[in-house]
This record gives sequence, structure tokens and C-alpha cells, in this order.
Amino acid sequence: MKSKNLSENEVRSKKKSRLRENIEAIIIAVVLALFIRTFIVQAFKIPSGSMKQTLQIGDHILVNKFIYGVKMPFTMTTIIPFKKPERGDIVVFKFPEDPKKDFIKRVIGVAGDVIEIRNKQVYLNHQPLNHDYGIYMDENVYPGVVQPRDNLDQLVVPENSLFVMGDNRDHSYDSRFWGFVQLDVVKGKALIIYWSWDKENFGVRWNRIGQLLK
Repeated sequence: MKSKNLSENEVRSKKKSRLRENIEAIIIAVVLALFIRTFIVQAFKIPSGSMKQTLQIGDHILVNKFIYGVKMPFTMTTIIPFKKPERGDIVVFKFPEDPKKDFIKRVIGVAGDVIEIRNKQVYLNHQPLNHDYGIYMDENVYPGVVQPRDNLDQLVVPENSLFVMGDNRDHSYDSRFWGFVQLDVVKGKALIIYWSWDKENFGVRWNRIGQLLK
């Protein structure tokens, strides 16, 4: 009888040990996932067409949060700086007018740069900015007194700030309308498309998966 009781106790002990191991494994996995999401890489979904053709609605991307330095959660204070965003980087940041929302745009100007837009042509430091990723889909040209989309008076990007624009220039709500992005609200740099879902045609865009963003 005593031997039977010992055997039952051993069984219970083994079950408790397995349960504890499983719980510990789950806790470690959750902590590791939170650490990676907070400091290294985070997934985002593209909800609008402001970055067409570079990014399509339904693209799912990974953002490198480590590249610009290690930031404290919630406060977004950089505790270990590495590098600052550069012209041409696609960055994710807290929308200045509503910090609860995340925006994604391309860096056009950094601190000290002179920005001007004349009849849709962007000028960077008094030189025309010509590149392949900026597209225009509306033939209308609005004067600056109506709205700053196509004509923007010369301005200088302040310290610790960025001037950003969407690649879909005629359909992007960006620095032309609401001003500069502070460096401390930049979450990271867009890295790669890991999934893309075409909602209109109800299908996967296989050709976009794995594309590095630049």
C-alpha cells in the first residue's frame, strides 16, 4: 500500500513538473516576443494608398526598430542611439496630430535641409528632387493659397526633425499639410514585405512577398 501511494505521488509530481515547465516556456516565449516587438522588429499593415506604388493597401511589412537606436517603451526616449533617419528612408512614426495612430512615409528632408515645392516639383536644397518612387496621378495643380499639396513656400527643416512625404504625392496627407516629424516619435525603418493581401481581388500578391523596401 505504501509503495502504491509513493507511485501516485510520483505521478502527481511529474504532472506538476510538466505543467510548470509548460508555463515557464509560455512565459519565456511571451517575454521574448514582447522584447522583440518593443526593441527589434514589429509588424505593420498598410491601410491606405498614400505610399503607392512602393506599398499597396494590404501589404504587411516588418519594421526595423533597432536601426535608429534603442528607445524606452511608452516614453520613446532614445537611450542607445545608433543612427538617424536618412533621406529616402521609409519610416514609421506616431502621427503628430494623433499619437495613437502610426503613419508611414518617406523621408525627404533632414535637419538643415531646405524644402520647396513648385508646381508639384520638389526642390531639396535648391535642386530638383528627381527619383523613381514619387508618382503623380492628378493633372490638376493647386496654388499654395488653396492648399500646399503642389506648391509650398521654402522652409528649413529644424533640428531633430524630418520632412516626410508619401510616394503617392497627390493622395498623401504628410508634412506638406501638418509639418515636421520629431525624431523621438519615429518607431523604425520599413524593412520588408512579408505578406500581401489583395482585398479587392481576394487573393495573395505572391510577387510582392519578400520584397525589400527601399
